[in-house]
Amino acid sequence: MNFTRRQFLGAAPAALAGAAQALRADPLGMPVGCQVYPVREALAKDFEGTLRELAAIGYRTIEMCSPPSYAEFRPLASLTATQMRRTIEGAGLRCESCHYNFRELKENLDERMAFAKELGLKQMVLSSFGLRAEATLAEYKQAAGELNRLGERTQKAGFQLAYHNHNNEFKELEGVLIYDELMRQFDAKLVKMQFQVAVISLGFEAATYLAKYPGRFLSLHLADYSTAEKKAVPVGAGVVDWKKLFAAAKTSGVQNYFVEMDLDAMKASATYLHKL
Repeated sequence: MNFTRRQFLGAAPAALAGAAQALRADPLGMPVGCQVYPVREALAKDFEGTLRELAAIGYRTIEMCSPPSYAEFRPLASLTATQMRRTIEGAGLRCESCHYNFRELKENLDERMAFAKELGLKQMVLSSFGLRAEATLAEYKQAAGELNRLGERTQKAGFQLAYHNHNNEFKELEGVLIYDELMRQFDAKLVKMQFQVAVISLGFEAATYLAKYPGRFLSLHLADYSTAEKKAVPVGAGVVDWKKLFAAAKTSGVQNYFVEMDLDAMKASATYLHKL
């Protein structure tokens, strides 16, 4: 079919409007994103090709992991931030968030922030304190204090620091839920939270905490769980009440969300989220 220039230019706004409408249809009116850790092996072997595959599935944003300190991502450490950003954006994706480990933030923060700025990041997320399984509540408090101090530096540099929970924060020490104690210890402005929805497997509902601590959350990691099969399942195929969760997210400060599941579950999850 042949188009005149006038017809083509007339069709362009309609196409853009359609794309904008599709974006507004996604939860919170935000593009659906994914954390790349589940596809780390493929990403290390074929960075550009894997990114294009994620974009083809329907993802529009990604959350990276810091190549210098994640062994699985070390093959990408040879890329400059500019090269990495160009490849990500060339695949039709955007990256504003990245995971880091505690040691590199404490020992190499200036270097990591310089790379983050060039990459176009807005958020730096601590993936874990890395404490031993037998850590005391006092050790969690001490670590939280250290993260507050790091948050002062990241905020001055224009980045929002956040903390990502795992299952271990949802156990009690000295009669206190560790997660609740961390919320008391963190400076609400300096350290936001990235909530790992997968703790539904332990019986903890994300929406409960989003409502309990409004304004304290930066982002979400999405996963679902089947209580019948006792295993992780794609978003929308388990027990999480996603409409309730995203309703709570509206008042909690959430700026983005990332599916964190294997590739097959990522595909089904993207389809569900686009239709939610």
